[in-house]
Amino acid sequence: MGSCFSKSKPVEVKIEVVLPEKERAKEEMSPNGKASPIIYKANGTSRHYQLEEHPVALNPYRNLKDVVEASVCYVKDLDNGQMREVDLGCGKALLVKENGEFYAMGHKCPHYGAPLVKGVLSKGRIRCPWHGACFNIGTGDIEDFPGLDSLPKFQVKIEKEKVYIRASKQALQTQRRTKVMGKCISLSNYSISSTNVLIIGAGPAGLVCAETLRQEGFSDRIVMCTMDRHLPYDRPKLSKSMDSHADQIALRPKEFFRTYDIEVLTEMQVVAVDVKNKTAVFKDGFKMEYNKLLLATGNTPKTLSCKGKEVENVFTIRTVEDANRVVKLATSKNAVVVGASFLGMEVAAYLSDRAHSVSVVELEEVPFKKFFGEKVGRALMKMFENNRVKFYMQTEVSELREQEGKLKEVVLKSGKVLRADVCVIGIGATPATGFLKQSGVHVDSKGFIAVNKMMQTSIPGVFAAGDAVAFPLSLRNNKKVNIPHWQMAHMHGRIAALNSTVPYLWTAMFGKSIRYAGHGEGFDDVIIRGDLDELKFVAFYTKNDEVVAVASMNYDPLVSKVADVMGAGRTIRKRDVELFIRYGKIGDMSWLTGKGS
Repeated sequence: MGSCFSKSKPVEVKIEVVLPEKERAKEEMSPNGKASPIIYKANGTSRHYQLEEHPVALNPYRNLKDVVEASVCYVKDLDNGQMREVDLGCGKALLVKENGEFYAMGHKCPHYGAPLVKGVLSKGRIRCPWHGACFNIGTGDIEDFPGLDSLPKFQVKIEKEKVYIRASKQALQTQRRTKVMGKCISLSNYSISSTNVLIIGAGPAGLVCAETLRQEGFSDRIVMCTMDRHLPYDRPKLSKSMDSHADQIALRPKEFFRTYDIEVLTEMQVVAVDVKNKTAVFKDGFKMEYNKLLLATGNTPKTLSCKGKEVENVFTIRTVEDANRVVKLATSKNAVVVGASFLGMEVAAYLSDRAHSVSVVELEEVPFKKFFGEKVGRALMKMFENNRVKFYMQTEVSELREQEGKLKEVVLKSGKVLRADVCVIGIGATPATGFLKQSGVHVDSKGFIAVNKMMQTSIPGVFAAGDAVAFPLSLRNNKKVNIPHWQMAHMHGRIAALNSTVPYLWTAMFGKSIRYAGHGEGFDDVIIRGDLDELKFVAFYTKNDEVVAVASMNYDPLVSKVADVMGAGRTIRKRDVELFIRYGKIGDMSWLTGKGS
């Protein structure tokens, strides 16, 4: 990432850490392996800057009262490739054995607490069984997303055929570690109207970009701007947990942005970009100069164009306030969801036990048909119907009727009239790129910003990431695609690591999760193992003779394993899947090892 926005700068990092001796030495080095003051230019003048110094203790565990050491097993208890959760008395750790070496780290994924012992271990990395995040077993560093934090890493020693782990009590309790970051020079040296890196958008792509720059020693000014009134938060949560408050789902607390000098301008909309003069123009007329620019504006929800579209109590779920308002209006009332999209179906699931009635209106015959296929779509539809959700398929809205300015009824083209106190629109989204029309940045016919594998646009020094881009996906022979997944936005923010990732998404409805990996656009066959009626299945999506995606419910960690195989560049053939369907056992994934080309 740092190499995309600026050349790596040598930096002397002296920060107190709680790491094994070998790892501590690594963390003290800058990205180029040297340690010296930063040289930067501000207002045309070269200056020297050195990070605030804190002496590093000779012992990696400086506060011995915070340290616990325990014998956890015998060497012979673990075979190569095995993982085990072990109890150190005041907390648990994950013990891993690979290639004859033992490693110890946090046992929970920092993203949402998944037990990593149930994940997939392969070639020095553990992949989370829930959402696909990957962690390096040697360093604990996060190497694939979602999530922002790495795992705490603990010392392992062998004495008399026993395995001992030495760990920080605090790290055992938090189960997460923020990678070492540099800090910015004093902001007083800058003009308020200029910045070194400007990030338009405050979602995961923008935030990961800012964090990665600091991790790589970038010490100049970073500014993020967002139309939202809040600091970056977990937006996908809005349709899954609709009564959440912004501080409950914040990606980072306020203190984090202050500590690492990442400025966030809220309720600020960019309406134009002048790439020739490297200037962004805001809605209120304010102009900000930049050196490098990241466009991470995401999508804008589509709205209805029917009669009555301006009626009150009709929402697209874009903000925390939208979601909270819908829950309040729907409680014990009649709710209508237009569109059986992921957002629409998640909203319907959440409201099903709160609203008096929930109705879903959809143009297609079956929900998720284009994404999961007809059989899986029907199984999910049945699950919703069993939870009191009523479907009106192969029709659309012709009118929204009001009473005293507020929604009263939703009229369908089929002639059906639905009582409605609140309506949520989930019919898709368009890239939020309209402000780029006169900028010179190339935008394709669908409105997506075209980028190369380093996420650079047609303009040098201008990058783009997240839902608004069309990028080359190595998994599909560098075909340019748009994948509006939360996980992909994180990886786009890292830029340099793009080609090592596999698209991974998930959705949760009625307490059940569907996991999905790959890019199944244009699949021509679906091979299913398991029981759709019981909602315990795995579905392989194939195109010609190749598996291009996989989805599952109650079949963990198979999707993570397939993502791992795809990420290693191996092809899974249709015949491999057919053999697994015929002879494989539930939980047996040995057929994936070494298969394919």
